[in-house]
Amino acid sequence: MFDQLTEKLDSTFKKLRGVGKLTEDNIKEGVRELKLSLLEADVNFKVVKDFVEKVKERALGTEVMKSVTPGQMFIKIFHEELINLLGEGDHKLHLNVKPPAIILMAGLQGSGKTTTAGKLAYMLKNKEKRRVLLVPADVYRPAAIDQLKTIGDRIGVEVFPSEVGMDPVDIAKQAVDYAKKYVIDVVIIDTAGRMQVDEDMMDEITEIKNSVEPSEILFVADAMTGQDAVNVAAEFHRRLTLTGVVLTKMDGDARGGAALSIYAVTGAPVKLVGVGEKTEQFEYFHPDRIASRIIGMGDVISLVEHVTETVNAEEAQRLRDKMGKNDFDLNDFLDQMKMVRGMGPLENMLEMLPGAGKAMKKMEGKVDFEKEMSKIEAIVLSMTKEERRKPEILNASRRRRIANGSGTKVQDINQFMKQYLEMKKMMKSINKLGIGGLMKKFRGFGK
Repeated sequence: MFDQLTEKLDSTFKKLRGVGKLTEDNIKEGVRELKLSLLEADVNFKVVKDFVEKVKERALGTEVMKSVTPGQMFIKIFHEELINLLGEGDHKLHLNVKPPAIILMAGLQGSGKTTTAGKLAYMLKNKEKRRVLLVPADVYRPAAIDQLKTIGDRIGVEVFPSEVGMDPVDIAKQAVDYAKKYVIDVVIIDTAGRMQVDEDMMDEITEIKNSVEPSEILFVADAMTGQDAVNVAAEFHRRLTLTGVVLTKMDGDARGGAALSIYAVTGAPVKLVGVGEKTEQFEYFHPDRIASRIIGMGDVISLVEHVTETVNAEEAQRLRDKMGKNDFDLNDFLDQMKMVRGMGPLENMLEMLPGAGKAMKKMEGKVDFEKEMSKIEAIVLSMTKEERRKPEILNASRRRRIANGSGTKVQDINQFMKQYLEMKKMMKSINKLGIGGLMKKFRGFGK
């Protein structure tokens, strides 16, 4: 989402890193460029004005002027102020109340509110081991009730029965009573939305709020809508006093203005973000990690957490053991590919590595990671079990058959096998020499 902003910031920081001494003039020039970059990212004008003033005030202070590396100190200040802008502090849901904890979902129609309610239920059930009840309180759209029932069935979460024509306030109260009776930990109420803010909608959700006293009131906003989402959130906050914001479509190609503005404008922190279409692609919002990604420092912590959550530890250990014995065949390679693909789009993971954003920008349009992985998977799946166990038996006729079966060319088979054998050779060298020995062997390579 923040690719364009990251690229522009990198250009500004590069200039500041190159100066031997920061002066009032080059600080002002740097701040001016930062201001333009943020405005182009669709960040609220007043938010930008206040933000750059804080950066400028700190940058002109002694902590930068007397620093040994003034350029780096300026970047550090920008990073710290960016974390403050995103809302430093605890962004977890506060659900440690007398059960049931009640979460009220608010937002306009089309923001992804119902889907988000399902994603949140899935996360609380599977990651936090909570018993969850989904409550369809949008009685004006039959599709909304049916959609939540379908989601509940798919993720294994109970959905409270409701029908078109019922009173949403009564539904909410009955659902809470049901949750108390059957010892349910969390109740998620999906309220009605409209195409725009109107009095009837606001009166109804206010009445639901007053009747069930939720511990969390979350506004769901489409991150792709930019400042419109911020303005609507401000109105909801004025009427409901939001406890947090959920941004959907954070994996899209929007400029990121909503994410950078919404806390400063509403005072309600972003707590959760949708990072893909899959139910499990939903996570807590970490201002420090997002700030690091925006300035090109990556987000290794989130990457490690993601890998830990999605990779089967026993299977990963089995593959490591086979690599250690240099007994890694194409069946294992296929298992490894499935494991990697199960973690989500490769581009999303690579973006979490420091500096990977720039490398990916250079490859943009040249490499389609998903397409390449699909091609390799098709090649391996077109082999017999024996061929996967003993790739050395792949003669010319076998390679032609595999190419026909996988919809590829013989040259693709040859290239893949060359890469596979090089990988096997590298693993053998690592096992024989160790990492240190391998580094000595290749010392000076490429100079």
